[in-house]
Amino acid sequence: MVKRSLLGLALAAALASSAAAQDAYVIGLTGALTGPPASTYAPAVEALRVYIDRLNAAGGVNGRKVQLILQDDSAEPSKATANAKKLLAQDNVHLLINASLSSTYAPVIAEAKRAGVPLLFASSVCPKEVYPPADAALFCTTAFAATYDSRAALAFVKDTAKEPVRLGLAAMAIPISRGEIDFAETLSKELGMTPVSKEIIPPPTPDYTPFATKIKDANANWLWSWAPWVTQVRTLEALRRLGWEGDAIAWAHLEAEGELARLKDGKFFVIGANALFQENLPIHKEIADAMKAGNVKYPPEQTAEGWIAGMVIEAALKSAGWPVTPAKLQEAMSNLRVDTKGLRGGPIEWTKDNHFRVRQYYRIYRFDPAKNAIARVKDWMAYDVK
Repeated sequence: MVKRSLLGLALAAALASSAAAQDAYVIGLTGALTGPPASTYAPAVEALRVYIDRLNAAGGVNGRKVQLILQDDSAEPSKATANAKKLLAQDNVHLLINASLSSTYAPVIAEAKRAGVPLLFASSVCPKEVYPPADAALFCTTAFAATYDSRAALAFVKDTAKEPVRLGLAAMAIPISRGEIDFAETLSKELGMTPVSKEIIPPPTPDYTPFATKIKDANANWLWSWAPWVTQVRTLEALRRLGWEGDAIAWAHLEAEGELARLKDGKFFVIGANALFQENLPIHKEIADAMKAGNVKYPPEQTAEGWIAGMVIEAALKSAGWPVTPAKLQEAMSNLRVDTKGLRGGPIEWTKDNHFRVRQYYRIYRFDPAKNAIARVKDWMAYDVK
């Protein structure tokens, strides 16, 4: 009798949950919430959770709650595939989000397309399919993006270098990171630089010394690394331990602001599309207060990506209206403009053919030993996305 009662309660709870979901916007996310690359993804997911919680506390969107379902894939493609299938087939999500390594992209994209549900990349790197002419079902809010990042970074290197550039390159052995460094190798030659070493580093690398040794022995005087933060910073640290004194530039992932202060390396630059929290904008205070109220364990400066994703999702849901379908939401997302309130150099603007943004803006920072503080090296540089 007790077993039957428990089964009845479980069934009732499942039915109630299903009914609640039918009366809400349902969003599912598969992300690297644990594992080596989690530091680049988990803080953004936490910030998105806080944003959605705050949105619901204020009444939701169009009078409906937003249900956010989070699934951990530990950056493993098989887990990401299973998560996507569950979110699409069982939870009937209106929107699927990927917040994981690019090695998870192909299977998740395949599942989303099979289900006819739009897929948003948030805190995970923007794939080329969101650039013009964009895939109708794929969208991206993340700051970093293939090809444009290397163009901006290497343009800075060319303008800054005081002698001919002998370029070392470092990537993680995942599809998009490796592809970007391949692109940077070709681009560097066009800019008059000499690429001298290109290291493709496996994700579970316990010792970066062998890769750093190759870069140092090739006599590189600059390093460009475009990979998850763990690869970027450990390659640099290994180089410094070997006595390398060159300049380095890397992507300003969520960890960058705290890491610049920790490393205190005046020859280490980071390039990014997000304003660091040291700029102390009103939106930064708003985010910091929300993270504190939401008991988020990560520093506020690691949460901007998730907050931006929340802003865009809210705007898309408002535009799609209620009742909503994946098709209606996808249509709304294909014509959207969101003010980032200074978190970026301009708005996130999506059109029918461009699901990245119309213009991409970059800033460059470094730690200034003379001031014992992080300094802005170059203000917003704009690139039209075509």
